[in-house]
Amino acid sequence: MRDVPARARLLGLAGLLPQIAAAFAAWFGPEEWRLVASTGAAFYAALILSFLGGTWWGLAATAPAAERRAALGWMWVAAVLPSLVALACLAPLALGWRWPEPSLVMLGSALLVALAVDARAAAIAPQWWMQLRVPLSVGLGTLTLLTAFA
Repeated sequence: MRDVPARARLLGLAGLLPQIAAAFAAWFGPEEWRLVASTGAAFYAALILSFLGGTWWGLAATAPAAERRAALGWMWVAAVLPSLVALACLAPLALGWRWPEPSLVMLGSALLVALAVDARAAAIAPQWWMQLRVPLSVGLGTLTLLTAFA
């Protein structure tokens, strides 16, 4: 990650802190913390998944016009999917389920799968894009899955 601008690296890694705290609370905190930690982790993962879609939209929108018309049609669709997936994963919690583990598994998996879109977007992203995206997506996806199994 040494080629990643310092501010992007620092803020990106800081973005893992809420999920680290949630995983730690779910695994090692008192029993009464588990539901709050797991639910918070699900909402945070959904928020970041939606944020990823926004970054893809931004990359597509700022790509050169020829690439935007020809090769990037898929990216507009891909950019909208994370928000829809996040909503679908949170819907059971909004409907009163007190069992966030399935949502966490789906969200953690979606964060890991998002790396495939990141890899395809690398053609129009900054050169350091994947150096940042891999540790952040693997980190957040893994922490979300770990919280699911606490």
